[in-house]
Amino acid sequence: MAEDNEKIAAHIMYTKVHIVNGEEKYESLALAPLSVLPEYQNKGVGSHLVNTSLNIARALGYESVIVLGSEKYYPRFGFEEAAKYKITAPFDVPSENFMVLELKKTALKDICGVVSYCKEFFE
Repeated sequence: MAEDNEKIAAHIMYTKVHIVNGEEKYESLALAPLSVLPEYQNKGVGSHLVNTSLNIARALGYESVIVLGSEKYYPRFGFEEAAKYKITAPFDVPSENFMVLELKKTALKDICGVVSYCKEFFE
């Protein structure tokens, strides 16, 4: 969360997800949502939240992050198409918008499957 004079200017949230392949489950994080009030956009607020939160996730021991978002925005943080790793969404989505980031080098080397979101994403 980013505040300016007690006003919330932006926020970011992560939830735990799993990449599921048969009986195998690999824990990951899903970044969503990231929001920045219009008057604070294009000032680095969102980038600061993403970079800071990715560093926190890494420090907490998470090894990867999934995002469904802009193919023009998230690659600047290192996100790549999840399809490169044979990781798919549980719903139809353009491949270029469903991305993953390895927080630990080669964390996804032997991981593939479908991302399983918590039930609240579908309610």
